[in-house]
Amino acid sequence: MEEDADYRIRFSSLCFINDHVGFQGTIKNSPSDFIVIEIDRQGQLVNKAIDEPFQEVSIIPPEPHAITKKPKLGFENGTLDDGSNQEVTGLARCDSEKEDSTAGGISTWEEGKADLLNYFLDEKTNEQLSQFALAIKEQWHLKMECMEISPELSLGRFLEKNQRAALHSAVRQKFPFLITVGKNSEIVVKPNLDYKELCHLVSEEEACDFFKYLDAKKEHSKFTFKPDANKDHRKAVHHFVNKKFGNLVETKSFAQENCQNGNNRNVITVRFREKVHKPGKRSLQGQEREVVYTAFTLRKENLEMFEALSFLAMKLGVIPSDFSYAGLKDKKAVTYQSMVVKKVNPERLKSVEREMEKKRMNMFNIRSVGDSLRLGQLKGNHFDIVIRNLKNQINDSANLRERILEAIENVKSKGFVNYYGPQRFGKGRKVHTDQIGLALLKSEMVKAIKLFLTPEELDDPVNKAKKYFLQTEDAKGTLSLMPEFKVRERALLESLHRFGMTEEGCAQAWFSFPHSMRIFYVHAYSSKIWNEAASYRLATYGCRVVEGDLVCLEEDVDDHSLQSEVHLVTKEEESANTYAMHQVVLPVLGYNILYPKNKVGQWYQEMLSGDGLQTCRFKVPTLKLNVPGCYRQILKRPHNLTHRLLGDGDTAVEVEGSQVDATNFSLAISFDLDASCYATVCLREIMKHDV
Repeated sequence: MEEDADYRIRFSSLCFINDHVGFQGTIKNSPSDFIVIEIDRQGQLVNKAIDEPFQEVSIIPPEPHAITKKPKLGFENGTLDDGSNQEVTGLARCDSEKEDSTAGGISTWEEGKADLLNYFLDEKTNEQLSQFALAIKEQWHLKMECMEISPELSLGRFLEKNQRAALHSAVRQKFPFLITVGKNSEIVVKPNLDYKELCHLVSEEEACDFFKYLDAKKEHSKFTFKPDANKDHRKAVHHFVNKKFGNLVETKSFAQENCQNGNNRNVITVRFREKVHKPGKRSLQGQEREVVYTAFTLRKENLEMFEALSFLAMKLGVIPSDFSYAGLKDKKAVTYQSMVVKKVNPERLKSVEREMEKKRMNMFNIRSVGDSLRLGQLKGNHFDIVIRNLKNQINDSANLRERILEAIENVKSKGFVNYYGPQRFGKGRKVHTDQIGLALLKSEMVKAIKLFLTPEELDDPVNKAKKYFLQTEDAKGTLSLMPEFKVRERALLESLHRFGMTEEGCAQAWFSFPHSMRIFYVHAYSSKIWNEAASYRLATYGCRVVEGDLVCLEEDVDDHSLQSEVHLVTKEEESANTYAMHQVVLPVLGYNILYPKNKVGQWYQEMLSGDGLQTCRFKVPTLKLNVPGCYRQILKRPHNLTHRLLGDGDTAVEVEGSQVDATNFSLAISFDLDASCYATVCLREIMKHDV
């Protein structure tokens, strides 16, 4: 654990702003010693029951049969549309009638699109398109990496918008392995690399039908892949569809009885996501279904938040990204936080409460709401913490009770340095999240994967699997060793098995994580730099505001402050003491920030240069990561801070005299912190001791 020892030294070297001696103690002896309760925007604790009844959501009625839609023929469709729901499938059905109707639907599309191509394209261009499509197919079948043909073909310019729309669709329906791109009025045809990738997972027939289904955009229609008994393979298909088209469609697995032998096998069904209505806009006949959002308060104990969401998603039949929240919470703690899940009504959510209790989770305040939550959409957090094993600092023989009182009063008055807490970096681990983030920023994808899968010096199944991977780079073999509950590691390994351990393959593998997790590692690196910048700023200039500092002119500063809200302190303003230290901010790295115009700004540039990021734009296109940056206050104060000494059995006691017997007493401390502040950092300033 040499790396972790180095990290502890690095975090311990961050400076304090108070000059009291402090004391020692331990936190998180058990989850109940560290209680975190979110404070909503209205200033209310979210663990309090909301005074409103549980709301049941009725099933939305189907469209009235009395409404008859007339058939229509237009450029946009290219076929006769009778308005009925259509299901396209790659499944060889037992019901021949359904099979015929499905095949007929596809063939109708093909005929319609072929007619449109003949109508819009002259004979020469039509022939060039066919030859282009044939050459693409031949190159793919020969598995040639470099294509000898031109990577694109222009079909010419089309001035009418409806003509361009019809031609786009006609090409994609006849040649699903091609895509069309509009350049002003010109239509250009290119190979559809997503089609090629899907062919590695399913048959070409299924891939062809799937892309025709996507292009048709038939509302309420479904597409079903062939039955698949291989769970890992189904996961790969789910992942591909959600990664590439998750904003358009959603996938679910259903058990389906096999016609030949009666066995149950699962099929993956794809459907278009429901349209979200904007307030004030009425849909046709008012019958289009709105997305359902259900809010609730989640209580969890000694459970990582992403693990909790994965379990909830599995039980509710949705994906983890369907959940939204205002902030992340500690693992080794009892935490209460607001959540919103979409596509699940309150009645459905309430039905899984008992199963949640088995995973040390509870849900209450379940109710319907109109929208999802956003990160930072909270006022702060309330903490109830017990510090045990109290004792003086080494070589300090002073009164322990007085040391505690002195420390608490100092932090109440002066506040604490607003560092990011050690848990943001993976405290106690051999490899820290900021190291992974640095590798991602430098586009070192293989290195980032190996860092993520670096084992701890423990002899358990998880670390044995990681050790095997680093020795062999055998993703498939590692999957057989990795326990099922390690959801993230298994998702990454499945992708590595599919894409390989090249730089490109590892970049693809990172997409097995949601965007919020990919960007978390980059933010961790930015947080590490911010911590060290804040410590350097205080060591260099102390608590006075100097020329070149950045100050925020808004009263409520959070980690989302915009560049327009910050101001560079002038020499005249420094002399006039125009600003106070609590207004001073430092930039959190990104492409849209200002740096201080003093020694601190120079320090930032030296640190980035030392890490090889002197030309970094804080954008990682291969991972679809853009980091604009923000500003963070250097100093913060706790609110409503109270404390009491506890005796045996955690009962409150009045200490007579001056001495506290460390073996018999603990310190219970409660306070509120603004959003994005860390209780462990506040405690570090109080105790002058790493916790």
